[in-house]
Amino acid sequence: MRVSSILRRAVAQTPPEAQGSAVSPYDRFGRRRRLCEPPKNRGRFLIALGLFFGVYGVIGGRLVEWGMAPEETASYYGVHDQIMAARPDIVDRNGQVLATDIKTASLFAEPRRIIDPDEASELLLSVLPEMDPKWLYKRLSSKAGFTWLRRELTPGQQQQILDLGIPGIGFRTEKRRFYPGGNTASFIVGHVNVDNQGTAGMEKYIDDNDGYLALQKAGLAVSADLKPVKLSLDLRVQHIVRDEIEAAMTRYDAKAAGGVILDVNTGEVLAMSSVPDYDPNDPAQALDKDRLNRMSAGLFEMGSTFKTFTTAMALDSGKVKLSDSFDATKPLHIGGFTIHDFHAKRRMLSVPEVFIYSSNVGSAHEAMAVGIPGHQAFLTKLGLLSRMQTELPEVATPTQPKEWKLINSMTIAFGHGVSTTPLQTAVAAAALMNGGRLIEPTFLPRTEEEADKVAQQVVSKQTSDEMRYLFRLNVADQRGSGNRADVPGYKVGGKTGTANKVVNGRYSDTKKFNAFLAAFPTDHPRYVVLVVIDEPHPEKGQHYATAGMNAAPTVGNIIRRTAALLGVKPDFGEDGKQLLVSY
Repeated sequence: MRVSSILRRAVAQTPPEAQGSAVSPYDRFGRRRRLCEPPKNRGRFLIALGLFFGVYGVIGGRLVEWGMAPEETASYYGVHDQIMAARPDIVDRNGQVLATDIKTASLFAEPRRIIDPDEASELLLSVLPEMDPKWLYKRLSSKAGFTWLRRELTPGQQQQILDLGIPGIGFRTEKRRFYPGGNTASFIVGHVNVDNQGTAGMEKYIDDNDGYLALQKAGLAVSADLKPVKLSLDLRVQHIVRDEIEAAMTRYDAKAAGGVILDVNTGEVLAMSSVPDYDPNDPAQALDKDRLNRMSAGLFEMGSTFKTFTTAMALDSGKVKLSDSFDATKPLHIGGFTIHDFHAKRRMLSVPEVFIYSSNVGSAHEAMAVGIPGHQAFLTKLGLLSRMQTELPEVATPTQPKEWKLINSMTIAFGHGVSTTPLQTAVAAAALMNGGRLIEPTFLPRTEEEADKVAQQVVSKQTSDEMRYLFRLNVADQRGSGNRADVPGYKVGGKTGTANKVVNGRYSDTKKFNAFLAAFPTDHPRYVVLVVIDEPHPEKGQHYATAGMNAAPTVGNIIRRTAALLGVKPDFGEDGKQLLVSY
């Protein structure tokens, strides 16, 4: 009753104009409604609403974008999920693939889900018998949530394990590096570890210097984003070089052999091989101590090939001319040592004769004419006494006497007493052939214009011309030690080197390191070719195992097979025509 009375009084107090309205401006308690006043927090409400729709709109848009993106994009992988990280393809100068990625399956286990570890171990061993049973059982019976069992399975192995139907056993797709050429360019291309990270050769260079490792760690290394890395190698030429040095190692029953072809105008390495080598698809082979990249990571006394630099030094110094002669009538005696010639002429020898007869005595006289400081400075200027700068990580540092004495200078003149790498020897020789410019070697493409920017003038053009003349004379003249390297039409020139190896601190009379350093065509050199043969034996029917008998013909075979591929046209001009040199 009391409530009804209150309501009647409220209605009675309502103005007449409001009583007939559809909606009363008063509430049931008689208080005026505030229908026309907007909420005080309306601006904040609209801002919050806009932010809400904006954030979720962006999220929705990104989800749609990711859903429509190709499988292998940078956004597909998490920062910490590097298992599918790709590597850029490595190709030769013509686009032929040297290294690429393929997908493989890797085996893992979730031990907590495995019902019977003993049975699971037996089943897996039936497919993978090489696994250690104790190790496998320990892994499967652990309390871990995840554990790797085997990386990089073959498709057949994966299918066999799938057929076993073992709970708690699964597979994860990984990227694996594949090298289509196998051994062909293994020491240059290098290899990767099980995590697809470069550990040798240009694979390691890509990680360390090309910014790839940072991309991989950031989760951005995917094949859709990576451009192939092009090398200076020509795969066709590389195959021929490896084929010929492998044949030479067999033919001369040698311990090892190696070869390199270098563009004298750009410093590009067109081919470089060392055998025994290894298959980068099975990188464990690289651990064998005999599988050394002897061309850049091996140090050797290069023997008489060093007479090339001794003669160039003497001529460039201005103290010796091509028309000069030296006394080679008898051996040289100094400090209890005797320097003699292998095939002594026992007469005065002109500078060309010192070169083609490979006279140790004559070369020692040339070094004495220049002097010890000049000798050391010249070899340093040619880069033969310091670590070579190039992309390949496997580069050895040359050795030299702590103190250069006269006897050191005299023996170094004919290649004993300084150890350097064969590749450095080829690079220094290229400077003597291209007009006197030393160009650091590269395993990446380089134009002549780019090479000009890094080239250093180390000898005069006249000295270069004279050395080209001597190179050709040593091959074209039947008296020359390199005549077995001649290839009709290509004007091959070069210098032999037969060095006695050091065994137990003494020079061996039986173990030799042979080399032939060549250039072609000598009238306008384009390429330097160097072949080394470690501890060769005489070929059947021969009595000697000198460089002229094995390294020189191997160079000739390489030039004969590669010249056309390298764009060198044969020139069958007047027989016996010699390079004209003014001196």
